[in-house]
Amino acid sequence: MKLSKALILVASLVVPVMSYAAATTDTQNSELKQKISDMLGVEVMSFQASPVKGVFQALTDRGVLYITEDGSKLIHGNMYDLNDRMNNLTEAALAGPRIDMLKPLEKDMLVYKAKNEKHVVTVFTDVDCGYCRKLHNQMSEYNDLGITIRYLAYPRAGIPSANADEMQAVWCAKDPLQAMTDAKEGKNIQASSCDIDISKQFDLGRSFGVNGTPAMILADGSMVPGYQPPKDLLKVLESR
Repeated sequence: MKLSKALILVASLVVPVMSYAAATTDTQNSELKQKISDMLGVEVMSFQASPVKGVFQALTDRGVLYITEDGSKLIHGNMYDLNDRMNNLTEAALAGPRIDMLKPLEKDMLVYKAKNEKHVVTVFTDVDCGYCRKLHNQMSEYNDLGITIRYLAYPRAGIPSANADEMQAVWCAKDPLQAMTDAKEGKNIQASSCDIDISKQFDLGRSFGVNGTPAMILADGSMVPGYQPPKDLLKVLESR
């Protein structure tokens, strides 16, 4: 009986302490999130502990940032696990959220669908970049291998720019798929207006960590930066 009473007493003391600790942590997290947002002008979409003790991981509209527990140090860059074949922990943190974040823009994607679809790859593209044009010229080869390509706009010159205006015109064309081909062949696309706003696509790319084109997002949310020839991309997809 004495032992039972002692346990009850300990429990009554521990629970409030644990609740206070949780509340303190929530307050601290909110303060850190606000500090990142205020100082950098970014939107913090998720905030959690990172794989490194004493460091938090913030998923923002400009990619992943790391901040120390005391809020004094900020780290921008990739984190790798030396004990796991240099696994990119930052990329792994982004993979899951990317899948959900892509869904609202699926209706605006320019889709080059494979007849016997086996894989779907979303590509952030620019009409002027050389490797984007090379990828587009091989579209039939990707499709023949069962790879559907979905385009989102990522004007490398930023928004606003003449580059962005050209890509907006592609998305608003009567036949966007043909307009994309024409634009990547260097032809001028007549500007027209529509409900599609490519700035949303560009902002999404930045939040994913895209810093060049083409950038490929695979079905599992992982990103493959740069151009991949059709057969090489198929090998990557089949290895997942």
